[in-house]
Amino acid sequence: MKKSSTKTRVRYSETDQMGVVYHGNYAQYFELGRTEWLRKLGVTYKDMENSGIMLPVISLSCKFIKSAIYDDILTINTFLIKKPMVKIEFDYTITNQNDELICSGNSVLAFMNMETQKPTRCPDYLLKSLGF
Repeated sequence: MKKSSTKTRVRYSETDQMGVVYHGNYAQYFELGRTEWLRKLGVTYKDMENSGIMLPVISLSCKFIKSAIYDDILTINTFLIKKPMVKIEFDYTITNQNDELICSGNSVLAFMNMETQKPTRCPDYLLKSLGF
């Protein structure tokens, strides 16, 4: 699976005084997309952390195209860019209920050994789940 779609509704607490989603919340939407992408593969962050692997974000970008507003239903599309090695890279698009593009983005995360705090290879079970 290289793509996953997740839906969420914009909550009031995610907006500013104008009813527009605060820009800092898009990183959380991307995280929701990633965690659900992994979950659909049968892997969770909790499982990875229990096996001694963490995934800190080392790069994040977002291009804002249209405002998302309170009560919009957003679809977060998460795309794996290439075979994960020591890093895993995702692209994202977020659309509203009218299929209008709200934003696009990218994130890169590093596989880190929690004990040594050093980069490590992508776990074999994740590569296997991806068909690599």
